[in-house]
Amino acid sequence: MHLLVTSISATWQPFVLVAGLLLIGHCASRDGLFEALGRLSTRVPGRGVALFVVMMLLVAAVSAVLNLDSAIVFMTPVALHAARAKGADEKAFVYGTVLMSNSGSLLLIGSNLTNILVIGNTTTSPAHYSARMFLPWCVAVAVVIGVVLWWRWRALRSALVSTNGAPSTLHLGAGVMATLIAVVAMLFVRHPALLVIIVGVLAEGVMFVRDRDLRARSILEILNPVTLSVLFAVAVGVGVLARRWEAPARFMAHANVVTTSVVATVSALTLNNLPAASLFAAHAVAHPYAMLLGLDVGPSCLVTGALSSLLWRRIGRREGATISLRTFSTLGVAVTLATVVLALPLVG
Repeated sequence: MHLLVTSISATWQPFVLVAGLLLIGHCASRDGLFEALGRLSTRVPGRGVALFVVMMLLVAAVSAVLNLDSAIVFMTPVALHAARAKGADEKAFVYGTVLMSNSGSLLLIGSNLTNILVIGNTTTSPAHYSARMFLPWCVAVAVVIGVVLWWRWRALRSALVSTNGAPSTLHLGAGVMATLIAVVAMLFVRHPALLVIIVGVLAEGVMFVRDRDLRARSILEILNPVTLSVLFAVAVGVGVLARRWEAPARFMAHANVVTTSVVATVSALTLNNLPAASLFAAHAVAHPYAMLLGLDVGPSCLVTGALSSLLWRRIGRREGATISLRTFSTLGVAVTLATVVLALPLVG
């Protein structure tokens, strides 16, 4: 019982934080934030290359600020609609979105569940974490853009994008304000989960008062409490197991940065990155930043490596996109290898 209570105590905050961020993302969507970003990107002059680069930078920003799952849910349709509206290469946008959501989740402690699980067992402050991961995050973002451009260069280069798109409209309401508060909380509050969930609930309340058409069903679809509950139970169970079986922790306590990143990547692909994070986070890790490179970026190699990839596959199909798991893995392996090789020296 003691191990169960300890595991729950160490695990609940990431899930509460993600729930809060999803609520805030829902409110920001109702404020028109993501549609405004999409319209802004379509007004960029030049060919499909410029549109793609701008859209990927926007996806990276949303993934960092509102969590990678929010980026998948809200930005996948936006990216596809922007590509279709301007006659740009759809494949680059659909695969680029999921790869960028994973890679873009390195920056803030709340950008990925794995970040909180691993860093929560250290004395690192959220601001120090973000400062330490800023350069690796820049590398990870650049690698995704570079790999996809290399893959679809001809198709993107041949599309001449017009700049006469509709002007972007953004309502500076509760959703946008809640987003700003969440960013500040994840930078400067050591345990931001409760603050973020409160802000998310309050923002939903303001939306209800403002619009009067807010339905519980739409909130539940975004929040997906059943999936979050199952993932929470799995994380707690793995945490209990890790506290009983200390062999993985002893191994990781003495592993170097390369071994740590490789083991984290392989574990994410075999177990899914959330159970893998719970397994290793039960005890102090010698190289937590190297571990997060593997846990955050590594799932790009297999669609089963992270919940975000499964969400992306479902949303992509719903939007009429052609999804190839082979293409996903081929691109993901290239992105993961290049990111680890280039960013690992920066995390030491």
